[in-house]
Amino acid sequence: MDTIKKKILVVDDSAVIRRYLIKLLEGAGYEVEIAKNGQEALDKLAESSYSLVTLDIEMPVLDGIATLQEIMKTKPTRVLMISSFTQANADVTLEALELGALDYIPKPQSSVDIVKISDEILHKVKSALSIIPQHIKQDKILFREHKSEIDSSIDMGFVLIGASTGGPRLIEQICKSLPADYPHAVCVVQHMPPEFTANFAKRLNSLSKVEVIEADNGVELKRARVIIAKGGKHLHIRRKLKTFSTILAPNTRDRFFVPSVDEMFFSALDVLPMKQLLAVELTGIGDDGADGMVALKKAGAYTIAESENTAVVYGMPKEAAERGGAVKVLDFNEIVDEIIRYGQKNRSNNR
Repeated sequence: MDTIKKKILVVDDSAVIRRYLIKLLEGAGYEVEIAKNGQEALDKLAESSYSLVTLDIEMPVLDGIATLQEIMKTKPTRVLMISSFTQANADVTLEALELGALDYIPKPQSSVDIVKISDEILHKVKSALSIIPQHIKQDKILFREHKSEIDSSIDMGFVLIGASTGGPRLIEQICKSLPADYPHAVCVVQHMPPEFTANFAKRLNSLSKVEVIEADNGVELKRARVIIAKGGKHLHIRRKLKTFSTILAPNTRDRFFVPSVDEMFFSALDVLPMKQLLAVELTGIGDDGADGMVALKKAGAYTIAESENTAVVYGMPKEAAERGGAVKVLDFNEIVDEIIRYGQKNRSNNR
């Protein structure tokens, strides 16, 4: 990547944070400009174009959320939010992701934090810059109400979903589309840190007809229940007779992402009935989940990768498809429809 040509706007009211980000980003070869609040950022964006904006949440004059809304309305640009890991900021950051922000950067609280998270910040900046500009802000997808025509004779099935950058809005849309009597259990791995997944699950639960909860040890996989993997732990599935439940597993394989989609997929391979399993790989950078999906497909599971047409980042689903792990490659709208159809009696005829 030719970083010299990439211009980044750092928006933060803290002089300390601005100095730190300038030093870090310029050291990595990026051209950096600054704005001290949201209004200054909008003024600069009106006069110039930037490859990326880092945007603080709490600022005077115009806060991060209001600024983000205006950016997405007038001049859609790649945006990374700067967020302190607090309960309140977790909720606001989730709102920012829904509005179009691509990811979030943890706000350093000390010089020790700065050293610890430098690599993470540069990785997220590089990931954001790899996203196609046309995918930054996509039109909101309109979802139809799906009538629930469930055959009660069908045993409970399982839907496993993996996502990374660009995923939170898609997971929300899937959850909102599921009928209250959806006959399968759903488990989701969305790459997020521990401070965000509980709030993410609570938010989805408030918006959905199905139950949405954060994973914990011993949470049962049940019909019409969506389990969100807990940040900082892998989601594994165990079986006891005809009951399935979650386990919070440590990162013993030194995975880059924790939770990891591959960890969930390979765990399912050992315990879930493959003919009753749908695995979905959505948007995200890298290849997390690709190997696991190949293994699930070979074992007889029904597997779907998101298409390049709708994926914000065509990384994870691309790898899954190119390695032969996808039975189908579908646009996101079609994936939602397929998840709904999977709960109906005739799903085997559609595979």
